[in-house]
Amino acid sequence: MSINPKREIFASLAKVGTALSSSIRIELLELLAQRERRVDQLAALTGATVANTSQHLQKLRQAGLVSARKEAQSVFYRLAGDEVVALLSALGRVGEAYVAEIDRIVRLYLAGVDALEPVSATQLLVRARKGLVTVLDVRPAEEYAAGHVQGAVNIPIAELEKRLKELPRRKEVVAYCRGPYCLMSYNAVALLRKKGLRSRRLQDGMPEWRMAGLPVEQG
Repeated sequence: MSINPKREIFASLAKVGTALSSSIRIELLELLAQRERRVDQLAALTGATVANTSQHLQKLRQAGLVSARKEAQSVFYRLAGDEVVALLSALGRVGEAYVAEIDRIVRLYLAGVDALEPVSATQLLVRARKGLVTVLDVRPAEEYAAGHVQGAVNIPIAELEKRLKELPRRKEVVAYCRGPYCLMSYNAVALLRKKGLRSRRLQDGMPEWRMAGLPVEQG
């Protein structure tokens, strides 16, 4: 029996497509792009049960999108590599371009919250190095510690209103979070503008910044 290598490759690629056919699994990938996590931590963040989360992670692992390591009695999951971040970015671009429902949500909801053009990674890098902006990471502290934009200040979105005095008013604040659809940065920018601070979003999030090879700090 002869083997058709192209079809074998396509069959394997189809497994990746199947793994991405669940909104929860895509959300799990976004969370794992920030830092490695245990199953119970991921379940708490997504609102799914631990058993259901574990099943989703196994699907992602079978497709080669995540890997796992065991430490004592705990299993930690992480992305298989930066290529998975690139895959999610490409999926988003295709969706915005060709899926009417995604385009509608982006235009009516996200653009409605923030109509200003976001700052690109290269623009932010140049402006931050010149001291022209304050870079604000609004993710939870543990995600910030795992890796953040060099020089960024961490104020989780839940604490932002109470800690506004920590941000210099003379500089524009550029906020970022987990990725292009992460609502934390949208909410942060809306709050900052309401309080009289100049603010814009970073176009993407921390995983895309890291994937581009731009300066990252830990701790």
